[in-house]
Amino acid sequence: LEQCEMAEIRLDRCELTARETDELFTADLPLVATCRISEVAAMEPSLQELTEQSREIKAMQIAERRLIRAIEAGARYVDVEIEAQKQMSKRVRQAAHENGTVFIRSYHDFEGTDSLEALKAVVEKCVYHGADMVKIVTLAHSEADVEKVMALYQWCRTEAENGNERIGALADGGLIAFCMGEAGKQSRLDCLKYGAPYTYAALNAEEAAAPGQWPTAEMRRAVYGDFRFIGTGCRNAVYSENCPRCTMPVSKSFAQRAIIAAALADGVSHLKEYTSCGDNEAALQVARNLGAEVRQDGNVLTIRGIAAQSESLVGLLGEDGKSSVDENGNPVLHVGESGLLTRMMIPLMAQICPKPVTFTGEKTLLGRPLTGAREIVEAFGAHIGNKDVQDDDGRPVKVPLTVSGPLKPGRAEISGRHGSQLISGLLMALPFAERNSSLIVKDPKSIPYMFITLEVLKKFGIRIGNDMLGGPDFLASDGDWSLCTEMVFKVKGGQKYKAADIDLEGDWSAAANFLVAGAVFGKAVLQGLDTTSLQADLSIMDILMDAGASLSQLDGDRGDITVQRAPLKAFSVDASNCPDLFPIISVLAAFCQGTSRLGGVSRLANKESDRAKAILEMLGQMGVKASVEGDEMVIEGHSLAQRLLGGASGDRQSVAEPLPGLLKGGRYTSRHDHRMVMALKVAALGADSAIEIDDEECVAKSFPQFHDTFRLLTVGC
Repeated sequence: LEQCEMAEIRLDRCELTARETDELFTADLPLVATCRISEVAAMEPSLQELTEQSREIKAMQIAERRLIRAIEAGARYVDVEIEAQKQMSKRVRQAAHENGTVFIRSYHDFEGTDSLEALKAVVEKCVYHGADMVKIVTLAHSEADVEKVMALYQWCRTEAENGNERIGALADGGLIAFCMGEAGKQSRLDCLKYGAPYTYAALNAEEAAAPGQWPTAEMRRAVYGDFRFIGTGCRNAVYSENCPRCTMPVSKSFAQRAIIAAALADGVSHLKEYTSCGDNEAALQVARNLGAEVRQDGNVLTIRGIAAQSESLVGLLGEDGKSSVDENGNPVLHVGESGLLTRMMIPLMAQICPKPVTFTGEKTLLGRPLTGAREIVEAFGAHIGNKDVQDDDGRPVKVPLTVSGPLKPGRAEISGRHGSQLISGLLMALPFAERNSSLIVKDPKSIPYMFITLEVLKKFGIRIGNDMLGGPDFLASDGDWSLCTEMVFKVKGGQKYKAADIDLEGDWSAAANFLVAGAVFGKAVLQGLDTTSLQADLSIMDILMDAGASLSQLDGDRGDITVQRAPLKAFSVDASNCPDLFPIISVLAAFCQGTSRLGGVSRLANKESDRAKAILEMLGQMGVKASVEGDEMVIEGHSLAQRLLGGASGDRQSVAEPLPGLLKGGRYTSRHDHRMVMALKVAALGADSAIEIDDEECVAKSFPQFHDTFRLLTVGC
């Protein structure tokens, strides 16, 4: 199986023990479990002395037992013929759904091909009996037979357009229809053009299980040609055991919070597994500005904090070690290009510095409005405004800005719809206040990042109580963040930060790009990640699994993560809590069969670029249909196989419009946004010509080694 993209395991023909079945189906490779009852009845020696009726009953029981064993061991798909007994099928379907296995109902006609209307009726029967996916295979005696079977694809699309959800759902990679026999041989390939998630080929010519079946090597050449897969170390290989391991950088969400907390603490802290990037270095410089001593030894940061208290900071130091002040004598804090660092430090500086503090920055930060900053800061009695701007009330706050405090402890209710970063700053600042405070956040967004703040604060000795509230749906969901409508934080005043030694986590935001690349274009092995992380972008694992990717992890929660190609289908996700994933999951959606829906578009406006606009323009230039409907981005995707087969042919058979090709190459703008660069580099793997990106080096903001690591993944391509 090492050289296979996926495989069907015929449990009616393989003499596997229970242990061998378990071992086989726990493999990373996507496997289809099939056990034809008629084959069991004909081949199982113990059944041959029974009456025909008894033999069929026993064969059905054996098939059911083998299929459920495979499902529980990890089969990706299970195939049950439509003729199977109703109760047996129901039990297998229940096991499949309990274990996340796709339930296929299949129909085979080894004698010929019925009318199109009869074939439609078979599809409807399969759907009625619980099929997640339908397989229709007939023997073709003529081209007319083939046309009838292939017409099922357009019929499903038409039903979808007419509002028939049950049949229309098959249009998004839920139908496998082709013909046996020499007349139907080409249909085994063409089915991929029309949206089948996969097709069937023999291991070699001698192993063909049905007439007209292609050998695997021949089918692979026909589908992929000389397409370059990644992670194989070999240009034409689909898979390889020798995939390079890509090390992920440290999470800057964790690193920046920990650096500032260590700078505020009393004593010496050690932050392990540190990796440098523009935003992290900006946080280290802020720590030095505060007066903390910072030393780096390899990947370990040693920070001696300033034992901060409310209004204890008499000034800020510049890079030259001298006092950093503006023309009015007020302290100046430079925050680089980091939006998180800016928003986190605004409440902190208002609380620990008795003088107004001027914030300066650089590059894309200077044009980004800090939406909601004025309301959040003023809720606790501090003041914020644009520097040197008259009649500032009502204007969006942008860097350069001035903030003055202190924060007044008490109870305040604020909106969380603009994100969590300023709220995280409040949570870091309010413990310095003399009295206790209550912070009520309505309509919270990016909730996981608030919990990251709480986790880091806990490590540095700060305790904050919190409650998540919501309606009946939230209560029934066992705490689903996306359904939370209110968060309440109870902050005890008079607390002090204490030094801590912590291991920093790997960055799931960066990892998402490599995981998507492996899921679509070959294979990737990532190290340095924690699958128990609070990082919101860990959601990429759920998104990929929903899309059908093959994912595995060995050696515990921090072990290597492997992702490899598998049939990908459209997905729906609310990305409100993980907006940084939008660029790369939009590329993923372009290669998932069907229409994907990405919720949370409103969270994209004030990033390094207007990301919603940037993503739509990128996809449009690539030839991908995409639009925004309300707060959702809707993307029409096509599998890599369909794009490879459909682009050059212009074949309109059984389809209403020309088939898609690979993404369009050319010159693209990054808009100086590091996450757009990374998404474009992944998209370039599936383009018909080179993609040239302006300002590729802006990735240094979060992952300076991105290009080197990405080249490691594409060695041999």
